[in-house]
Amino acid sequence: MKEITVRELKSKIDKGDDFQLIDVRETHEREFASIGGDHIIMSSVIQNLDKISKDKDVIIYCRSGIRSGNVIKLLESKHGYSNLHNLVGGILAWSDQIDESIRKY
Repeated sequence: MKEITVRELKSKIDKGDDFQLIDVRETHEREFASIGGDHIIMSSVIQNLDKISKDKDVIIYCRSGIRSGNVIKLLESKHGYSNLHNLVGGILAWSDQIDESIRKY
């Protein structure tokens, strides 16, 4: 599985790179803290495959990187995706290293 650090993600954002960012956390988690991107709850990923790009880099995140990693494993093994990157440490790492105003839970 390909991974990306929060610093690498921040650089991509700052440069205006073309990529898709997907948050797979539950709605109440996103309401508490978010770094943006499309919101596709982990349990509904399979029903929303049409919303996940196969044409550009896709960075998937959750709270710590575990759920997003599981989503990526499923999409790569069962649905042929090869352009996915897991955000190492998830939103917690973003809060620690990039923007401490992002609340932790």
